[in-house]
Amino acid sequence: MDLKRISFARQFLPGCGAALAAALLGGCATISLTNLTPSSLPENPSGIYTFTLRVTPKSATVVPDTIAPHIVVGAESHDMQKSDSIPGIWEFDYKLAQGQDSIGYYYLVSYSTEGNGTLASRQAYTGLSRAAIVSRYVVSLEVNRGPVGARIGVLGRGFTPQDLVGFDGTAVRTVYESPTSLGFFVPALAPGRTYRVTISSAAGNSDVGTFKIDSSGVTAEPASLALAPGQKQPLTFTISNPAPAGGLLLDITTDVPSSVIMPEVIVPEGQTSVTVTVEGGKPGSGSLFLKGYGGGEVTVPVTVGAGP
Repeated sequence: MDLKRISFARQFLPGCGAALAAALLGGCATISLTNLTPSSLPENPSGIYTFTLRVTPKSATVVPDTIAPHIVVGAESHDMQKSDSIPGIWEFDYKLAQGQDSIGYYYLVSYSTEGNGTLASRQAYTGLSRAAIVSRYVVSLEVNRGPVGARIGVLGRGFTPQDLVGFDGTAVRTVYESPTSLGFFVPALAPGRTYRVTISSAAGNSDVGTFKIDSSGVTAEPASLALAPGQKQPLTFTISNPAPAGGLLLDITTDVPSSVIMPEVIVPEGQTSVTVTVEGGKPGSGSLFLKGYGGGEVTVPVTVGAGP
């Protein structure tokens, strides 16, 4: 019968793409408007957010000095300022009201064209856009590859103890360190592959990046255990390379949890082995399992006899 395996490791509790809005020219093909403001803006302490518009004349009839962009928020229109460094770019710094977490807006550009000695006033405008203010955002993974069990850091802002790191949508062991730092242990998944890493919470999902799990080896000595109830025996795990910063978690499971008593196993940073004490519990026969190493899984048979 296939029994459920129980892990000895502790349970740790626990982007924004700049999609550009398509320009609507209001029936006028002489000028092009491109919204350069991301749909998500990281929250900042001042509550001021920069909105950016590119204005590109499409006809020689446009009079450059007459171009006057505005951003319209609600019923209010605000004049935009020309960028000092990039031609054709216009900006406006908007002060967000306290407690507001999104902004609906559109751009309106007034300008003139000149042809056949006639000066004509024109307008172009974009469709309605919305920018969300996000209190949580991810800066980067500390590294983007490592072996199973390695502890990896995630830097960002707005993290909470409820956040969970996921590999291809599957939650992994996550450690909340601070509002600006999370940690996770590389899960026992197939090595040699690259996985999509995300952070999920009640606030939604955030993309972190990708992580490649490197193959590694581990051996156990002795290769099997025979114990009596209450008897203790050392068990040593040896890995092929020194443990990375933060140590290497060996997430060991068993199909006879009532027969085996042992602590969480972490190889200390910079070390290649660790020894733990295994104690016999109730009589039974099964194994210790360690996934993600060698041929896919390391197995240590365990037998706990009835005793004297």
